[in-house]
This record gives sequence, structure tokens and C-alpha cells, in this order.
Amino acid sequence: MNYPVGDFLIRIKNAYMAGKKEVVAPSSKNILAISKILEEEGYIKKTKENKEERKIIVELSYSGRIPALSDVKLVSKPSVHEYFGKRKLMRATRAHGISVVTTNKGIMTSKKARSIGVGGELICHIS
Repeated sequence: MNYPVGDFLIRIKNAYMAGKKEVVAPSSKNILAISKILEEEGYIKKTKENKEERKIIVELSYSGRIPALSDVKLVSKPSVHEYFGKRKLMRATRAHGISVVTTNKGIMTSKKARSIGVGGELICHIS
């Protein structure tokens, strides 16, 4: 696995498409931060960290049979990193859903990064 963050996001997308109730992924600080953002934004129900096994268990959220998350677009990859300044970040993000950015202040949504006034590497768009 070259890109654990991308693998984690695609696991969540595939689990929603398959109608699963939870996803298990390897733990890291970045993955935990992204899962907390998804939890705050309502795309997943709950995140549990199992420190002994170094795994993260993500409980998925559905509205009836409709999944809370429908699409994940990875922007930055190990081979291509997309950086945006604080002014260009607004034009790079989408109107629907959220965009996740890693900045020098930590991993956050693009909306929060704009309010703080920082730019950074755009990881993904989630809708």
C-alpha cells in the first residue's frame, strides 16, 4: 500500500457502495484526522480506534438505504501533489460536499482553511 489515505477513502466509498455497516482500516494520525472530519460533517456515524491492533473502525451512516457519502475524488496522490494558496483554494473547491486540505495547522476542511487564512495540499473532494 503506497498511499494509506487514498486507500482509506476508497475503502469507505466501496463499503458504502456494497451496503456495509462498518469499515476496518490501518491506523495513522492522518487517517484518524480525516475520519474525525468525516464524522463532524456527517458522512460517517462514529470512529473507534483500536490501539492494540493499530486499526480504525468506522461505522457508516445511512438515511434509510441511501448512503451519506456518494463520491470521493482523490486530488493529491503520491506522484502528483496539488497545492493551493489561500486565495486559490476557494476556486479549487466544489460547491457540493467538502474538500479536505492538509495545512501547516493540521488536516481540515477547505472551508475552515479559508476562514483561518491558510492554504495547503488538497487531498480530496467528498460528496
